[in-house]
Amino acid sequence: MLIDHDIDAAAPPWSYNPSAWSQRIPICVLALIAFAISGYLALYQWRWIDGIRDPVFGDQSERVLDSRPSEVMRSWIGIPDAALGAFAYLGDAVFGLAGSTRRWQYRPWLVVIFGIDVIPLGIVSAVLVVLQETVVGSWCFLCLVTAVISLLLVVLAFDEVWSCLLYLSRVWRKSRSRSVLWRCFWGLPPAAAQGAA
Repeated sequence: MLIDHDIDAAAPPWSYNPSAWSQRIPICVLALIAFAISGYLALYQWRWIDGIRDPVFGDQSERVLDSRPSEVMRSWIGIPDAALGAFAYLGDAVFGLAGSTRRWQYRPWLVVIFGIDVIPLGIVSAVLVVLQETVVGSWCFLCLVTAVISLLLVVLAFDEVWSCLLYLSRVWRKSRSRSVLWRCFWGLPPAAAQGAA
C-alpha cells in the first residue's frame, strides 16, 4: 500500500526515517543559529549598528560586508546579502518544523521546497567564502560560521530530500501517469499509485 501509517518506518534507501524529529530538530537548531548570526550581520549592512565584533579577523569582517561583491548582490536583490541569508535560514527552520514524520511520503512538495531552500543556500555560502579571500582579500569569521552551518544543513537535509525524490520516482515508474505523480507530489495519492512505496 502506498501510505503506511507506521510513523517509524524507514525511508528507502535508508534504514531510518529521515523525516523523524530526531533528524529534523538539529537542522532547525542550526538554522536558527545561522539566522541569528546573519541577522546580526544584516543589521550592520543596514547601518542599524556601528560595527561587527569579530574575535578572529577584527575589522576585516566589515570590509567583507562592505565589499564590492556584497554591494553588487545588494543591487541585484534589493536587500543586503546577510539579510537574504537570514530569511533563507529562517525558511530552513520553518520548513524543517513543518509536516509529519512521514512528510517525505505524505507531503513531497514540502520536502522539495525544503531542499530548494537548503541546498542552494549551501552552494551560495561556499561561493561567498571563496570570494572573501580571492576578491575581497579579507575574512569574516561570522560569515565563515554561517557557511559551515550551511554546508552542515545540506548534509543533514540530503537524506530526506533524496528519499522523497526516490519515492516520487517509484510512483512514476509504477504508474507512468503524470496525474498520479502530480497528486502524489501534493500528498493526495490515488488508488492507481498503490504499491509504489
